Order: sequence, then structure tokens, then C-alpha cells
Amino acid sequence: MARKRIRVLLADDSVILRRCVAEFLEKCPDIEIAGEACNGKVAVELTKRLVPDVVVMDIGMPEMNGIEATRAIRNSIPKVKVVGLSINDDTDCRKAMRQAGAAAFVSKLKFSSVLIPAIRACCLTMHNEVDFAQ
Repeated sequence: MARKRIRVLLADDSVILRRCVAEFLEKCPDIEIAGEACNGKVAVELTKRLVPDVVVMDIGMPEMNGIEATRAIRNSIPKVKVVGLSINDDTDCRKAMRQAGAAAFVSKLKFSSVLIPAIRACCLTMHNEVDFAQ
């Protein structure tokens, strides 16, 4: 019996970054892109409709930032894991995403080496936090 693929929703206001991350993740046989969101509000709406396993959430987005969107997702659908994603690789960003309910944090500068392990780790661990910023 084949393993279930990890369904990922990408949320970032940059179309170029979303396409880059999507193409990168689509090379993994155990990961599929469930959808894409251009801001936090759309991310929350799509998460409620599509119920992905993981949302890769940019922190700085219009209409609703990633921290607010993460909090809304975790409050309404707690089984969905969120991986915070930001160009700002600092303690305050990681802390804010953790407090909002993110299971992991990944720096955009290092996503190609740590995003896939972070996504997989989120699906394997129910209560542990994962920090792939370093």
C-alpha cells in the first residue's frame, strides 16, 4: 500500500517565490501542492476548504500577515501544521510564529536545504516544535 502524500498549501505574496517553492517541492514523491495563497486571508480560507497537512506560511503578507493567519488556522483546524517562512531570520520572528502555533520555522535564505525536512518532521511529530532556521 502506498504511503499518503503530504498535502502542502503555500502562502506567500510573491508569485515568483511560490512558483519556485512549488517546483522545488513537486520533485518530492511524498509531497503534493494542495494550493497556493497570495495573502494570509486567502491562506486561512483555502486551509479551511482544502484541509492540507501543512501550510508553508510567509510571515509578511498583505491583508492578514502570516502570524495572524497561523493563529487563525491553528484555532480553527488544529490538526493542520504550519511552517513559518521568512526572509527575517531572527529570534523575534521565530518566537512570534511559535506563539501563533507554528510547528516549525524556516528561513527563506535556507529553504532549499531545510524546508522538505521541516515539512516531513511536522507530519511525524504531533507536539514537538521544529526549528530549521539555523
